[in-house]
Amino acid sequence: MGSVDLAPQELRTLVAVAEEGGFSAAAARLGTTQSAVSHAVRGIERKLGAVLFDRGRHGARPTPAGQRAAAHARRVLRMLDALVAEVRGGGAAVPAGPLRVAAFRSAALHLLPPALERLAARHPGIEPTVTIVREIGPGTAGEVAEGRADIGIATLGTSAPVPPGLVTGVLLQEPYSLVHPAGHPDPRSLPLVDWTENCSSYTRAWWAAQDWLPPATVRAEDDGAVLSMVGSGLGMAVMPALSLTAPPPTVAVTALGPGRPTRQVGYVTTPELAATAAVRALIRELRAGQSGVTQSTVSDSRKSE
Repeated sequence: MGSVDLAPQELRTLVAVAEEGGFSAAAARLGTTQSAVSHAVRGIERKLGAVLFDRGRHGARPTPAGQRAAAHARRVLRMLDALVAEVRGGGAAVPAGPLRVAAFRSAALHLLPPALERLAARHPGIEPTVTIVREIGPGTAGEVAEGRADIGIATLGTSAPVPPGLVTGVLLQEPYSLVHPAGHPDPRSLPLVDWTENCSSYTRAWWAAQDWLPPATVRAEDDGAVLSMVGSGLGMAVMPALSLTAPPPTVAVTALGPGRPTRQVGYVTTPELAATAAVRALIRELRAGQSGVTQSTVSDSRKSE
């Protein structure tokens, strides 16, 4: 098949139908008619030689080909926006325009804010938005691959690999520590509290080798809920340093020694967006703050050593 010429408006239509789940809702979003959207989708399918949506009483659901097409369409549209921002901003000299960041909870709470503060001071023309995404399944890297985020703050090297074709970089290596109720006479006798996102960690081999560590009997929604449960005396937990940046006074943090597990935290972006001024600027600020984060969180982990 030769080259396929899709106009930006066709890409916007494709994305709108995929996200809205139907032609009429997509038409309302685009400010056009349902018949115009339906006609446009048929034209796109004809050009691509694939059925992109399953039509039915419940609307239009993307086929696997439609999901791939929508992801590529989002990324192409984002690059068109980046082209305008880069040209108007004079290239790398004045980064400007929107910057969509996806981050898991503890990164959004503790890693991103100082980096975004420095970014705003140096480049006020950049307009960041942050979406908190659970690191389960595709996680933040999936948001980037699907074209919904320009850069993701992700846990690297876990059981959920980064989709192929993306650019990654390690920002910090955070140690895990034992967290338990402050002043408890025998914290290792307590039940283990865990949360779903922690279960994808590659520290599971270490966990399995610890005779003193029981199976998790208490499940929490996220790391914040784990800290609350531990602080209330309901159990102990093994948690990474970012989650322990500002533990409540009812919690004690004990280092797990030289054999402790660690977790890599890094960024994920696309090759195209990695070359844009706004993404490069945020990566610079994230790297500038990584040594301070690592030092402070490691010292937190050693508080009760």
